Amino acid sequence: MNFMVVSRPYFKKVLLLPLLTGICFFLSFSVVAQRDKEPGDWKKNLFTGGSVSFGVFNNTFLIGGNPVFGYSLTDYVDLALQVNYTYNSIRDYNGIFNNKLRQSVYGGGGWLRLYPLRSIFLQGQLEHNFIRQRSIPVLGPPEVRRIDAGSVLVGGGYTSNRWGKGGVPFYYLSILFDVSGNLYSPYTDAYGRSVPVFRGGIQIPLFQENGRRGRSYR
Repeated sequence: MNFMVVSRPYFKKVLLLPLLTGICFFLSFSVVAQRDKEPGDWKKNLFTGGSVSFGVFNNTFLIGGNPVFGYSLTDYVDLALQVNYTYNSIRDYNGIFNNKLRQSVYGGGGWLRLYPLRSIFLQGQLEHNFIRQRSIPVLGPPEVRRIDAGSVLVGGGYTSNRWGKGGVPFYYLSILFDVSGNLYSPYTDAYGRSVPVFRGGIQIPLFQENGRRGRSYR
């Protein structure tokens, strides 16, 4: 396996993506809050929660945790900021020496979810992660590298019980793919192929409104 340190100028540009997502989050937050008629109504749209990530594909194993904090813009749109921790292991089964790679990944970003149906959502997510790699060759001592990588995740999922913004807690399952084409993304294998990332988690309204469970929603 060939693990090279990526160019810094490229990732300085990619690092702007989560920043722009955060700016959009707070601008949307401000606009929606101003439209609320009663003081404090905006708080009913805040939510928290998180997910665990899991991915297995060919020679790659991935697991991680992802706490979130977000805001429901409408009954059909959620926007959130997310913090990541991921561990993944890659093994070069097809190589001559059967080398191994271990990665610890820290980072964050933001995502947008659209709910065309109450139980179905589509998701787009921007991330920038900082990666500590430990390469373990069969011959020779281990080598440690530190790199960073941007990712663009797209996919969708299923929710157990979403009743619009400010509703009740619900569970969800999702599958995401990194479409950035970045060889150094933690969501790709040793050959740069996107690894399916399965996430399961819970979303919890922070100031849910009584009676929301019976509201009309597709």
